[in-house]
Amino acid sequence: MGSNFVGQMVVVLTGIIGVAIIATLVSKNAQTPEVINSFFTGFSQSLNAATGPVTGNGGGGTNSIRLPSIQF
Repeated sequence: MGSNFVGQMVVVLTGIIGVAIIATLVSKNAQTPEVINSFFTGFSQSLNAATGPVTGNGGGGTNSIRLPSIQF
């Protein structure tokens, strides 16, 4: 009974959270496009900073740490 009860509670809580997320996204006061755009802009900048040393794109802009180049 204990395991079955916990499983049922997880299903109910997941449903409640899902309905809350959907209600927030479709609300008239929601700024969903701006939030999504902001997320992907930040993700793109993070990806550029992570791959910058390999691709030569400069890393993370003005806040990136520049390491001295080592020449042999």
